[in-house]
Amino acid sequence: MDFSKEGLKLINKPRGRSSFSIVAQVRRVGGNKKVGHAGTLDPEAEGLLIVLVGKEFTRQAANYSKLDKTYQFDIKLGEVSTTDDEEGEKTMVSKAKPSKQEIQAVIDTLVGRITQIPPIYSAIKIAGQRAYKIARSGQSVVMPPRDVIIKSFDIVSYKYPVVRLNAEVSSGTYIRSLAREIGSQLKTGAYCTKIVRTRIGQFSLYDATSID
Repeated sequence: MDFSKEGLKLINKPRGRSSFSIVAQVRRVGGNKKVGHAGTLDPEAEGLLIVLVGKEFTRQAANYSKLDKTYQFDIKLGEVSTTDDEEGEKTMVSKAKPSKQEIQAVIDTLVGRITQIPPIYSAIKIAGQRAYKIARSGQSVVMPPRDVIIKSFDIVSYKYPVVRLNAEVSSGTYIRSLAREIGSQLKTGAYCTKIVRTRIGQFSLYDATSID
């Protein structure tokens, strides 16, 4: 892929990299100062990232970031995490092993328009500061709830304690919050162990290029 040419680039972001670091790498390799992305991925998440190169395309970032997104993700039952993913401090909740039917019943209640509370370790700004920075400083963080739409939600596989799920969601949906809500309703606790974004609107991860 030629990063020196203006346009829309589909990148397969690896786990452990920030979206900003990918943009910086594309800017460095391609030599174009006008580079941005449309819809960030947490460092621990992986998958499709739309990178925009050139003034004409970076101006359109908001249009792409508002598109619906599809994720395949794994959650671990039995514990909760302070970050709702692998990075946080874990606390045991329950050793109960819910059936696949019980899990399906919970995710069925989450399809449609729902209100969710984003993770405190997120890039959302609270009083001008990133929530994760406030949380890391030891201060209390109150996250404002937001309405999102879950368009489809399915179980891909289940082998206790890990459930693999696939969800098509509106822009602004936090997958880690979905994991937390599932764990809460099952009374087992849950957090994400893997998140892969597979689609943004009509754009697919299968058409993406490895940044390496």
